[in-house]
Amino acid sequence: MSYQLSAVIADADVLREHTAGLDHAVLGELRQDFALLPVTPQLVEELTGALPDYSVEDRDDRHPFELVLGPALTETWARWSGQGPVAYVEAEFAGGLGYQSAAVWLGGALRWGPHVDTTFNRPRERWPINAALVELGVEPGPWIDAFAELGLHLERSTEGWLAHGRRRLSADYWDDLADEWEAGQSGG
Repeated sequence: MSYQLSAVIADADVLREHTAGLDHAVLGELRQDFALLPVTPQLVEELTGALPDYSVEDRDDRHPFELVLGPALTETWARWSGQGPVAYVEAEFAGGLGYQSAAVWLGGALRWGPHVDTTFNRPRERWPINAALVELGVEPGPWIDAFAELGLHLERSTEGWLAHGRRRLSADYWDDLADEWEAGQSGG
């Protein structure tokens, strides 16, 4: 099973404020009052005035993201971070191989990262997206890690998150469906 994500994650109110006038911004609701903004080529063009550029290099410390984060894009996220931390995250997996990368801006500057991991031989809490989410202020809960705590496992792709946001679903929507199914299976 594959997984692909390119998104900005921040406090839902921060993202709502900064994306209100954008034609290509769709917010996906997460838990703990966070939201996810899928980063699509159309959104990048709207934010920067230029088509996005993508790295063909393998992910490593020099090339942590597939999307090349040029000055116009990083300045946008730095500006947004004046009201609270903003993370850019990427992940791509297929057949057990892949990577995840993350960076966090706060107070108008890059605060953390970027970090990339392609081996996942460290504890889950040190994986880049989990660590970035902690920098954002995600609180521990009943889920296995911060990634699942926010509900990032609920969609398998950036396109899935676009559909999620367009349908105005909450992260708890899927939990409610699972509870309904379990109740039906048990005769409750």
